[in-house]
Amino acid sequence: MNKSEIVEYISENRNIPKKKAEEAVNLIFDSMTEALVKDQRIEIRGFGSFVNRTYKSYQGRNPRTGVSIEVKPKKLPYFKVGKELKELVDQSAKKEI
Repeated sequence: MNKSEIVEYISENRNIPKKKAEEAVNLIFDSMTEALVKDQRIEIRGFGSFVNRTYKSYQGRNPRTGVSIEVKPKKLPYFKVGKELKELVDQSAKKEI
């Protein structure tokens, strides 16, 4: 499911104009992005949490040339799935088998 499909789903299921649904989705994503930029943790009960993970610099390798390169330290968002979502996905996987 992508962003436009989320907007479509909300618009159809809540009987609101697509423009309003798109504004709501953009507001949520923008606020989440802003929180992660400020290095804040985002927790959505029953769904999961987003945190930034810090990675130190290390020696990498260019896969095309094989040349060793220095990879700079970085921060990347990390999603940890919540217990309820994990159980729901696991239950649906068991039903398919």
